[in-house]
Amino acid sequence: MKEGRRLVLGGVEIPYEKGLDGHSDADALTHAVAEAILGALALGDLGHWFPDTDPKWEGCDSLVILRECGRMMKERGYRIGNVDSLVLIEKPKMAPHIETMRRNFAEALETDLSNISVKATRGEKLGYVGRGEGVMAQAVVLLEECDG
Repeated sequence: MKEGRRLVLGGVEIPYEKGLDGHSDADALTHAVAEAILGALALGDLGHWFPDTDPKWEGCDSLVILRECGRMMKERGYRIGNVDSLVLIEKPKMAPHIETMRRNFAEALETDLSNISVKATRGEKLGYVGRGEGVMAQAVVLLEECDG
């Protein structure tokens, strides 16, 4: 976590004195979902498609990246079956923001809200997450073939 950076998770700017450092808006949760989609499609990782050497992606809203991954998914004949995502962060509390995160993902991926799960947990003072030095995010995506 870095002083002077915005904290953006799940496409929500969360009031906090520290944020995540990265080339884009550093939204680790949205990146985890995008990575899971690319992985399910066997298309490599975000660094391949959205390199941090490309100024186009500097400061980018990660929901734009997620929408682009959704476009790649549809282009290949798939849609979201479901998304299960988890952010591990000591502070601040995520509960007030979870439903907005779910809506952001559902909108970006053009899927029903019922297909999107966002969960949060704390590091319980263990490791870099527990010490408040950073966050970790994980996601699993189930894809369905589109009819016709």
